[in-house]
Amino acid sequence: MIGNERHSLPGVIGSDLIRNAKIPLLLTIAVMVSAVLVVTTAHRTRLLTAEREQLVLERDALDIEWRNLILEENALGDHSRVERTATEKLQLQHVDPAQENIVVQQ
Repeated sequence: MIGNERHSLPGVIGSDLIRNAKIPLLLTIAVMVSAVLVVTTAHRTRLLTAEREQLVLERDALDIEWRNLILEENALGDHSRVERTATEKLQLQHVDPAQENIVVQQ
C-alpha cells in the first residue's frame, strides 16, 4: 500500500472527471440544461394552448351574444313595431297632408 489516506468517492470521481473528461462533462451539463429547457417550454406551451382554447370559447360566446343583439336591434327597429308603439302607447296619428304646415326659416 502506498499510504493510509482516505479519499471520498465523490471527490475522486469529481477530480477524475475534471482532470480527464472535460468534454463529456460539458456535454452532460449541456444535455441537462437542454432537458430542463424542453420541459419548461412544453409546460409553457400547454398553458398557452389551454389559455387560447379558453379565449376561443369566450370569443364564440361573445359572437353569439352579438348576433342575438343584432337580431334584437332589428326586431326593435322594425317600422311596423315602431308605428304600432307610436299609435297605441303614444296615441300619435298620421298627419293629413292638407293640415301640414311647412316652416321655412330665412
